[in-house]
Amino acid sequence: MQSHSSFLFMAPLLYLILCFMSSSSSAQGPPSPGYSPSSKIDSINFDQGFRNLWGPQHQRADQGSITLWLDSYSGSGFKSLHAYRSGYFGADIKLQSGYTAGVITSFYLSNNEDHPGNHDEIDIEFLGTTPDKPYTLQTNVYVRGSGDGNIVGREIKFHLWFDPTQDYHRYAILWNPSEIIFLVDDVPIRRYPRKSDATFPSRPMYLYGSIWDASSWATEDGKYKADYQYQPFIGRYTNFKIGGCTAEGAASCNPASASPSSSGGLSQQQYSALEWVQRNYLVYNYCQDAKRDHTLTPEC
Repeated sequence: MQSHSSFLFMAPLLYLILCFMSSSSSAQGPPSPGYSPSSKIDSINFDQGFRNLWGPQHQRADQGSITLWLDSYSGSGFKSLHAYRSGYFGADIKLQSGYTAGVITSFYLSNNEDHPGNHDEIDIEFLGTTPDKPYTLQTNVYVRGSGDGNIVGREIKFHLWFDPTQDYHRYAILWNPSEIIFLVDDVPIRRYPRKSDATFPSRPMYLYGSIWDASSWATEDGKYKADYQYQPFIGRYTNFKIGGCTAEGAASCNPASASPSSSGGLSQQQYSALEWVQRNYLVYNYCQDAKRDHTLTPEC
C-alpha cells in the first residue's frame, strides 16, 4: 500500500520533471549546425554596399549600421549598389518591441525595378505583432510574374526560439544556382531547392532592406493595423555581409556554399538543426495549405 501511495505521488512529479526538461531543451535553442557560412565573409560598412532608396529622412547610417523608422509620414528603405547572380546576403537585425502590428521590417532580394510585374524575389520579412504574441518571420520566394495581379507566393512562416527585440541576431539568404537557404544565426531554417527552371529565380537581383506599413495583411491577415500612437517603429541593421557574384562580374565567380562541402547542399548536422526548427517553430507552410491552388506551385 505504501509503495502504491509513493507511485501516486511520484507520477505527477515525474511528469513535471519531463515537461521542464522538454521546455528547457527547447529554450536552449537548436542543435549546432556545425558550420557558419557567415564566418567566411567579412563585414562591410553600410556605405560600402548600399545606398538610400526611399525615405532618406527616416534613416540614419552610422559606419557599419543603419537605423530605419516608420511613422505616420513615411517609412524607409535601402538598396545594394550592385545586382547579384548568386551569393550569401546577411545582416544582424534588431526589431522594435511593444505594439508593432501592421509593420513589416524586411531584408530581401528582388529585381522588381528591372522587371516590373514579372519579377523574382527572395524575402525575409518580420511581421509585426501585438505585445501578447511573438513576431512571425516570413520567408518567401517569387518566381516571374508576381506583382501583375497573379502573385504566386511560396510563404513559409516561423516563430523564433528567442525574442528578436532584445538583441541583434543574424538573418541571411544564401542563393546559388541549385538552392536557396534561409538562415538565422547560421542555423538553416528553410531550404528551397531548384526543381525546375520555372520554379527557381535565376535573374540578377539587388539586396534591399525596408520598414513599411502593411496593415492590410501583415498581422493576422489584417485584423490588427499599424497604430501610430506607438510611433516611431524602428528597425536596426548592422554587421552587413555580402559574398556574392555580381551581375557584371566574371562568369568564373564561384557561387556561395551553405555547407563545408564546396559542392553545396547541407551537411547532415545542418539538416538536423533545420529539422529541429521546423518541428518546433514552423507555423505555416504553403505546400500544406489545402486552400492553395497547387497547380501554381508544382514544386510542392
